[in-house]
Order: sequence, then C-alpha cells, then structure tokens
Amino acid sequence: MATKGIVGFVSLDDLSLEMAASLLRSGYSVQAFEISEPLIKDFLKLGGSQCASPMEAGKDVLALVAVIRHADQISDVIFGNEGALKGMEKGSIFILHSTISPSYIQNLEKNFTDDCETAWFVNIQVTKGKSEVLDDKIMITASGRSDAIARAQPVLSAMCEKLYVFEGEVGAGSKIKMVDELLEGIHLVAAMEAISLGAKAGIHPWMIYDIISNAAGNSWVFKNHVPQLLRGTTKYHTLTVFIQKLGAVLDLAKSLPFPLPLLAVAHQQLVHGSIHGFGDNEDAPVTKVWEKMHGVNVSEAVNAETYVPEELASQITASANTVNRIGFIGLGAMGYGMATHLLSSNFTVLGYDVYKPTLARFANAGGLIGNSPAEVCKDVDVLVIMVTNEAQAENVLYGEFGAVSALPTGASIILTSTVSPGFVSQLDRRLQNEGKNLKLVDAPVSGGVKRASMGTLTILASGTDEALKATGSVLSALSEKLYVLKGGCGAGSVVKMVNQLLAGVHIASGAEAMAFGARLGLNTRMLFDVITNSGGTSWMFENRVPHMLDNDYTPYSALDIFVKDLGIVSRECLSRRVPLHISTVAHQLFLAGSAAGWGRQDDAGVVKVYETLTGVKVEGKLSVLNKESVLRSLPSEWPVDPISEIQTLNQSNSKTLVVLDDDPTGTQTVHDIEVLTEWTVESLTEQFRKLPKCFFILTNSRSLSSEKASALIKEICRNLHTAAESVKNADYTVVLRGDSTLRGHFPEEADAAISVLGNMDAWIICPFFLQGGRYTIGDIHYVADSDKLVPAGETEFAKDAAFGYKSSNLREWVEEKTGGRIPASSVTSISIQLLRKGGPDAVCERLCSLKEGSTCVVNAASERDMSVFAAGMIKAEMKGKRYLCRTAASFVSARVGIVPKAPILPRDLGINKERNGGLIVVGSYVPKTTKQVEELKQQCVQFLRSVEVSVPKLAMGSIEERVAEISRAAEMADVFLRARRDTIIMTSRELVTGKTPSESLEINFKVSSALVEIVRKITTKPRYILAKGGITSSDLATKALEAKCAKIVGQALAGVPLWQLGPESRYPGVPYIVFPGNVGDCKALAELVKSWVRPVGLSSTKDLLLNAEKGGYAIGAFNVYNLEGVEAVVAAAEEQHSPAILQIHPGSLKQGGIPLIACCISAAEQATVPITVHFDHGTSKQDLLEALELGFDSLMVDGSHLSFTENVSYTKFISSLAHMKGILVEAELGRLSGTEDDLTVEDYEAKLTDANQAQEFIDETGIDALAVCIGNVHGKYPASGPKLRLDLLKDLHALTSKKGVFLVLHGASGLSKELIKGCIELGVRKFNVNTEVRKAYMDSLSGPNKDLVHVMAAAKEAMKAVVAEKMHLFGSAGKA
Repeated sequence: MATKGIVGFVSLDDLSLEMAASLLRSGYSVQAFEISEPLIKDFLKLGGSQCASPMEAGKDVLALVAVIRHADQISDVIFGNEGALKGMEKGSIFILHSTISPSYIQNLEKNFTDDCETAWFVNIQVTKGKSEVLDDKIMITASGRSDAIARAQPVLSAMCEKLYVFEGEVGAGSKIKMVDELLEGIHLVAAMEAISLGAKAGIHPWMIYDIISNAAGNSWVFKNHVPQLLRGTTKYHTLTVFIQKLGAVLDLAKSLPFPLPLLAVAHQQLVHGSIHGFGDNEDAPVTKVWEKMHGVNVSEAVNAETYVPEELASQITASANTVNRIGFIGLGAMGYGMATHLLSSNFTVLGYDVYKPTLARFANAGGLIGNSPAEVCKDVDVLVIMVTNEAQAENVLYGEFGAVSALPTGASIILTSTVSPGFVSQLDRRLQNEGKNLKLVDAPVSGGVKRASMGTLTILASGTDEALKATGSVLSALSEKLYVLKGGCGAGSVVKMVNQLLAGVHIASGAEAMAFGARLGLNTRMLFDVITNSGGTSWMFENRVPHMLDNDYTPYSALDIFVKDLGIVSRECLSRRVPLHISTVAHQLFLAGSAAGWGRQDDAGVVKVYETLTGVKVEGKLSVLNKESVLRSLPSEWPVDPISEIQTLNQSNSKTLVVLDDDPTGTQTVHDIEVLTEWTVESLTEQFRKLPKCFFILTNSRSLSSEKASALIKEICRNLHTAAESVKNADYTVVLRGDSTLRGHFPEEADAAISVLGNMDAWIICPFFLQGGRYTIGDIHYVADSDKLVPAGETEFAKDAAFGYKSSNLREWVEEKTGGRIPASSVTSISIQLLRKGGPDAVCERLCSLKEGSTCVVNAASERDMSVFAAGMIKAEMKGKRYLCRTAASFVSARVGIVPKAPILPRDLGINKERNGGLIVVGSYVPKTTKQVEELKQQCVQFLRSVEVSVPKLAMGSIEERVAEISRAAEMADVFLRARRDTIIMTSRELVTGKTPSESLEINFKVSSALVEIVRKITTKPRYILAKGGITSSDLATKALEAKCAKIVGQALAGVPLWQLGPESRYPGVPYIVFPGNVGDCKALAELVKSWVRPVGLSSTKDLLLNAEKGGYAIGAFNVYNLEGVEAVVAAAEEQHSPAILQIHPGSLKQGGIPLIACCISAAEQATVPITVHFDHGTSKQDLLEALELGFDSLMVDGSHLSFTENVSYTKFISSLAHMKGILVEAELGRLSGTEDDLTVEDYEAKLTDANQAQEFIDETGIDALAVCIGNVHGKYPASGPKLRLDLLKDLHALTSKKGVFLVLHGASGLSKELIKGCIELGVRKFNVNTEVRKAYMDSLSGPNKDLVHVMAAAKEAMKAVVAEKMHLFGSAGKA
C-alpha cells in the first residue's frame, strides 16, 4: 500500500517514539538510526525500519527528524561523512528536535543554509500537554521561515495532537520552554511559601491544598507538585535541576538585558535551599530543605489529624438557626449582589452604604434601608459586613453611629471582607468583651460580582460552633462552595490570605513571563496559548493575561486590591516569623504599579511595570505596517501572466464556477457574467444549459441568522445538484463569496454546503481583494488604510456586531470561528514565496498533497499571485480534486480568467439622454461609509438632494411612526427625482445595535426592509440607482426592483460592480451600481456620483456641427424670443431626438435681455438632447464683446455691411477673443437681402459670397463657420421662389472642407425639400430658421383662446410643429 512518504529519525527518545507512532497512523513510513537497543526495539515494534547510519536514515525521506541532546553531537550526526545531510535529497525537510539554546539553533540554521541547498530547515520543541484538553498528548512548537514551515506542516501536524507555528526566526520553541520554566520555578517557590504560611497559622496543609486547588490561587505546579512535596516524594536532586534551568533563563535575560525580579528571587531561594541540603544524598526529600528554609515543621503539620471542611459545612447548615432579619453594611458591587440575593431568598434585609444612590437602588429592589450602621442593626439576627478593608470594618462597627452599639444581645456578625487574620482575632476578642454575647464569623468570600448576585460564591468560614450555627442559613444562601474551617475566628482569613498570596504571585509572574516573551520576540498571543497547555499555567495566568494581550485594563479587580492583600501577607509573615521572599517581591511590583497611578486599573496592569522599565509591549496586537515597504520586500512576481493559461485550461475544464454571493458586492471584479437572484431548479437548469464558465447566485445570506443562512445554502446546493444532473455533462465548483474583511457566516455556510455536496479535498480560504486594499501576507490578513497595512482584527470590521472576530492570522481566525474544531495548527497555507517562486505547478502539487478535509489559506499581494493560485487550483481539479472555496471577489475573476476593463461611464451605456435624477440609497453603517457620505454631501451640494430617514423610528418606533417615515421619504425623493436632481436616501448615522448578534441582525432587517418600502413607493424612474452597502443593495435589487436576473456589465469604479437589470424588473436596463460599504477612500463615493451626474452643458456648437459633418445632415438654428419659443425648440428636439441650436438675435436680446439668455442656457443644460445657444448677427462690436461674457456656445460676427478689409479686421478681432474662451465663431462673407428683426437689407445692397475672397477671409480671421450668400434671403422669398447658386455653393464647399470650416445658410424659411437636400449634400451644416417659426407664433394668437396660459400653450405647440418639421427636413431627427 502506498504511503504519504518516508520520515526518518536520527536518534530516538520517548517523545519521538510517540511521534513515529502518530506518523504511522497517519499513513507515513518511518525509519530511524539509533544506537540504544531498547529504543530501537520499541521503534521496530511500532512498524518502523532500522538504519545503519544517520546518512541512511536520511535517504529517500520527505522529512528527517534529528533528536539532538547536546550541541557537540551536531557536527558528526548532521554534517559528518556519514551524517544525515549526505543522504537527503533536494526538497526534503530537516527538522531539528533539540533543547539547545536559541542562539545556537540560529547559528546552526545559518550554517545549514550555507552548506546545504537541498533541504528546508525547521526547529521544533516537543512537550507533553498539561491541560485537561491536551493532557499527556504531544505538543510541537515549530519555528522557521514561512516557506519551510509550509512545506513541513503536513508532517508536523501528523506527529502531534497540537501544533504551534512561529514563522520567522528559528529557536522559538527553546524560548517558549524558557518562559515556561520561569513560571514553573516561581510557582514552585510560591507554593512552598503558601503552604509554610498556612501551616504556621495552624491550617492543615492538606486543607490548604484541597481548597486552593479549586480556587483562583491554583496552578499546574501547585496541583501537581504540592502533593508530592507533602508526601516527601520530591527529592533533593529536583532542586539542582531547577537551579540549572532557572540559571540559564537568568543568563539569557542578563544578556538582553531584561529584569526578572521574581525569577531571580525564586532562583536564590532554591540556591539557598541547596545550601541546606544533605551532601551527596540526592534522594533526601525536599520537604526537609523546605522546613529549614522557612522554619516551619511542615511534616508535623501534614501528620496532624485531618478533616473535611465541606462535611463540617453540611453539618452546620443542617442544624442552623432560623434567621429572619439581616443587617447588611457595604452595598458595593459584591455587597449589592449578595444583599439582593438574600432578598430573593426570602430574608428581610436592611441595607446601608455611604453612597446614597446605591441605597435608593437597593430600596427599589425591595430592601429596607437605614441612614447609619446603627440604624440597620436594630433587631437583626445577623449582621453581614462587606467592606473594602480593615479600617472600614473598624469604622462601621465602632465609629460614630457604629453597629456594635445598636446590635441586640446575642446577634451574630459575618465579616466577609478580606482582612488579616490578626485583625479578625483581635476583633473577636473585642466583641466578646462587649458583654452582649455577640458572635463573630470570619467568612471571606471569592467568586466575583456575578456569582455574588447568584448566590454561588465560595466562602471560607470559621468561628465558634455557636456562631456558625447562628449564621449557617445565611452562609448557605450566599454560597455554592462553603468551607467550614477549624481553628476559631481567623482560620478563614488565613486560607483566603494564602489564596491571595498565590493569586498575586501568579498575576505578577504572568506579567514577568509575558514581558520576557515579548522581549524574546515571540508572538505573545501564541505564547499564551502554549503556556496555557504547559506546566507554567495557572488560574490567574489564564484569566488575567488576556487583559494584557488586549491592552484592556478595565478593572474587574483593581490593582490596589493586591497592594492591600499582599500587604496583609507581608504583615503576617513578619508577625509569624515566616520568610516569604517571592510574595514580598510581588507586593513591591504591585506597589510600583500603584505608585505609577495604575492602582484603580485592573490588577493585570502590573505588567505595565515591566513595559515601562523595558519598553516592550505585551499587547498581542499585530503591528501596523508600511504598505510600500512590505510589498517591496516580497519576492518578484511569477514572471508569466497565467491568465491566458487559465483561459486555455478552462476550455478543457468543463466545470462551471457557481458563486454563492452573500451580498451583491462580490461581483466587483467581473464583467459580462449573469447574476441570479432566484435559485429555482428551472432557473439553474437554464443557466447550466448555456454552458457558462461562471454565474453568480445572490443569496444575501449575510443579512440572515446563521440557522437561516445554513438552511438557504443547503437549499441552493440541493437545487444545483438537481439542475446539474438534468443537463448533460454539467459539472460545477462552488465558491462561497464572502466579505474581504472576514465577516459572514463561516463556517456555518461551508458546513451546510458540505452536508449536501459531500466531503471535499480541502476548504480554500482566500480573502485577498486588491481593489479593496485587502492583502494576505504571512497568513496575516491586512486592510490597507492609505499607506498603511492594518491587521484585519484591529479594524472596525472586526468589531461588527454580528460577525466580529479577534484574529488577523487566518489560521487562527479559522480556529476562532470554528470554536476550536479546526485548530490553527492543522490549517495549511499557500505562501507568497510558493506562488512567486514555484508558480501554478507548485500550487497544484501543494493542493494535491493536502489530506482530505483539510483547510488551506491562500496568501496574495497582487492580482498575479491570485492568477497563479487559480491556475494551480484548476490543474488540481483536472486531476480529480474537489475544493470548496470561501473567497473574496478577486479569486472569482482570476479563476474564470477575466481580463479587467476600464470603469464604465454613463456615456458607455447611453443614459446621458435620460432626464430624471439618479437615486442613491445608503444603508451601510461602517465608518468608511459615513465618511464617504459626508464627503459626497459636501462636494455635490449644488446638484444633490438629501433625504435622511430616522433609524430609531424605523427600527424602534411604533408602526405608525415607521409608516409615516417611509411615506415622507418616498414623497420627497419623488419630488427631487422629477426635478432632475440626483437624490440620496440615507439612514440616520447613529448606529443602533441589539444586545446580541441576533438582535442586531433583526434591527438591520427592519432598516433594510424600510429602505425597500421607500424605493417601492417611488414612482419616478431614476436615471441610475446606486445602493451603498451589501444588504441594502441585495434587498433593493430583489425586493424593491423585483430583479430576478441581471447582467454584470463591469465596474463603475474599481471594486464597485455595475449591473443592468433584467427585463422582468421594474426598471429594465437601468444601471444599478452596487457600492460596497468597505470599498474606496473617503472621496470615492463623491467622485463616482459626480461622474454619473446628468451632463450639463457638455455639448458645444462645434461638436454638433462635427457630428453633422460626419453624419451628412444639418442642424437647425432657431431664433427664439420668449419662453414659449425656447420650450418649443427644446420639446421638439427631445421628441424628435434631434440636436438643435437656440439662436438669439440682437433684436430679441434687446427685448429679452439677460433673462432670455439665462432661460436658453438653462433649457440647454436640462435638455436630454444636445442643445447649444448661439448669438446671431453681431453687427456691433459692443454687443459681441458683451456676448462673449454671457455664456453663449457660439456667436456670429456679422461684418457683411463693411468693406472686405474692414470685415476681415472686425471678424479677426472678435474671433481671437472668442477662441480664447472656446466659443465657435461664425462670420458672413457677402450680404443677404431681406428683413430680420427690423434689420432690412435692400436688394441693391445684397452681395454674393466671392469664392476667391473666401480663402483669404478664412485664413485671416480663423473663423470656424462661414455664412454664405448664394441667393438666399432673410424673410420671405419672392413669388418666383428662391434662386440659389448651388454651383457657387459647390465651389465654396470645396474650399471650406479643406480648411475644416463649416458652411451655414441663413434664410432657410421657404426653401423646398429638394433645395435643402441639395444644400446639405454640398456641405451646409447649419440652417438658420426664423420666419416660419415667427409666423406660426403670430398665427396662433388669432385663435379662440382667451386665457393667457392657453395662448402660451397654443403658441408653443404651433412653433414646435414647425421646428419638428424642419428637423426632419434637415436630417437631424433621430441623430441625438
């Protein structure tokens, strides 16, 4: 049977035997060189093969594990003539399993790299797990370069239960081992001190052990070493081992340098203990050394009579007195919870606190309140005191209006505060001397605020039997674990003090260890994970170090509490004559933190003492990187663009890529692909019949609960399966397209797909998305922010109310999102080094080598990287492999082989003619969207109208408020759209979230559904629709616009998809822009909207005439005098889809003035067809100079009444000024007869254009258009009809066409169809029309209409009919 490969071993030990067995179970073969006969026999029993030399052990191996115990073995075992490297082949992996120092390992790697180019080098540290989950199971900590780690990972994973990977410098395992040894050494000495102090105070050591091993003072060392110490089975030689290990750690710290005060004192304690040793008798028990060091006879204490505190508690509570009335002093966080729980347990409770609002709150909860300690003590059976310290306890009992004076005879007091045993003993004596038979129970509590309110505290109670019975029912009501300790009042506080000693030391040692690890360059989050499964762990380490990693010092337990509690320990050790070095140094560390001003912060803040002294940061956040520097540091891209190879491979690969998109933004890198918004078997079957390379299904599952999302994915996958089976040769690969910032239903959707599609060879995780600035480098996913790369877990996206996460490392993200089901150590990766050095074939090889059911993350920093991976994946699929992909958008375009194209503009879609405003709907709440909306409103204030809808009214208000808000928004939007204004409908920007992710999703649904209702109520067809945000864009497309299918045309902006809605939708063909919430900088939305604004004044007269020249038609220039005339021309042009020119004569300008010009310009800007405004017959220099400043697109310089020389000079002057402003210039050579606007030219004054003069005139003046005189006249032609010199026109056209000058014919009124056609054929591109339009206006006035409005309407219709007729005559109709 074929194996996955051979793994060799050079030297064996017990751990490597277990590793070999695990490899064999995973399908590998193993071989080994070992000189120890017992070890090799065990190896052969497992099924391994024996080798005669290290060289032979390295032959034909996939990987070689070298177990090196001493540095002096390396030369012979690895590099010698018979050394392991001699037998290894190129591409094999050398795995060093050793405990030698990190610096030696780093030097070895360098020598290895220099001497051996054939193998990859990885260093591992192998240990047994100590946690409940990994108890006695193999753990491996591996370090090395990312490419070496990636290659070794399958073998490493097969050798162990838990794999930790530290990419980069080798030696991480040895460093972690030192950190773990630091903690174990401190914890051992602290455990000795704690037991000694407790025993000296009269508490049985086994009582201490039993209680502490279930309390916050517990550690792995305490739980596992203390029993051996108490039994005397830990021998003297153990001290020597610890001294050597801790000495090595201190030597390394000194070389850095780095202070380790707790470790230093622990080391000195052990050295001191060795001085009290027993000579050469290494089998002597450590207990004897311990007793000499601390002056406490622990052996005697261990042999004392024992008892079970829980049984005593049961006896006490079973015979407890009835308690009716309880006084309670101290209603702080813990006290309030305890007091209210007593209320719910049917006790009558009278409460007092110095803080009056708390008293009022307690009264509202059903308690009785008093204004002083004395007032709440009248007639009570039991008084509970829960204050901060001894001074407060003294004050409430014996201060002004103190409790003692008011307590009834025979009452009992329960002191639950953490105070010194000496204070309790003294208080007990004072109460006895009061002569009122007052009884004291010493009952310190632990468990926190939540447990206090639930009545599940741990209570350590001590006192007389009478006192305990009197208070038993109260103690029972407050506790889940009740320990009753012998020894009288103070015994409970002794055990609490011992617990606090250990807890404080463990917090401080955790700080020291994590700061040291940070100084060693270790990833502190991974270090924490390793330690929690190792011997250095403790309850406090696991509970408090996460605060350090998160840099969150919100006080769950204030640092000053340990200043107090360890201060109690210091006083007690002095009074009882027990030297406690570790706890005293820990106390000093907490004092240093308090002195620095951190006393009211969380006690984990003690780590700041180390951070401040050394400059290290324990915080487990990944660094923000400089994008340019990181990208420049990467290897050069794979030299060949794989897109053409992908396209070729896709020709042979029949699989269709089916992309299940959890919101519409996933289409942001593709074009000319269809997206379905329904997934019936019929619609899917139709798609498969088209044999597409890809299609999208819009699931919008990100807006659903995880249960609904999973059900939806299953339904779609079942339908896909059914549809594919019904179409011959249909096969497909499913891609779960998700958010590039890692939000969405993972792994729920992947699990759902697998449940229908069957097991896959691997899950592929690939969130790279270039257009959105998402990069994956070294398995860390980054979000680009300007010139920085921010780890995804540190962005606002990671704080998403529904899909939040912490991990930026994708392997750790997988573990986090799967709740540990898929451990980070089992997740493999495709590195950028592999993509850029190995290419598609290396990717294919790596994918094919994955174990079935693996998870693989893909690194990428460029589109080329993505294409290399896609090509490799297709090759693996063609070998029969099946993959389920969870990716961002870039993977899809690479996998399909799409060549990007430029962003699409409105003119590319031909929507410039549409009149209504565009509709922008914003639902996304990410901060980036809010910034983009602010910038949009600021930049586009002139043409944009805004409608803001209230989220509280939509999601939290009454039905009536919701309906009214929806109606208001729809009505306002309708008005703005009809007024041709682009309109933004946006949700109010305050973020409203629920208490749980499901509640937040419900609020999102209410808001999104309201936006759908608003858009459905809008009756005006928008010119385009832009939806901002994934859920918003999906809901609008499917529910508001009723689209079942759309075509992805391309992108409106990089990363912003542009669809055209299908024929079944409300607005077929309308461009639909899907703008993701997390794409683009703050100006992106504004820039896009500005590019989609309906063109205003973009046409010029020159453009119109150029188009006419190309199309062989002419443009009508119609004289206008008033609003009706302007409206008539524009309305005719829009109805006939014709360009047109609004023409103002000096005579009409004299009457209408600037308002007439403004009317024309505004009408031209608002028209849906190209219209320009022209100033006609400028015979006055003054008029023309004014016209240059009034916004005309073109003007006519009329010097026809001047001599040729004067005409040239006059026209040239104006022409030069006009061209500086981009204004087209028309001039007249020759002179027309007739009358226009009271300007009459007699026949004898008329003059034809001289073709010989025309060339000089054009050259001298630089005009753009020439108005010719070829027998045409202004006004009416004679009865005999027009007599045009077409021969002259032909000559003039021959001349002007060479010069790029347009021909213009005035006096077009009355010309026959044939003459018009002939003129157009001979180059006339502009006809001036006036007389017939004027006549139509005047004739309409004689009609029956009496009302002015009706007169205006009739006049407009009459003129419009003439204008429309001329447009058809000139051939311009249908040309806009």
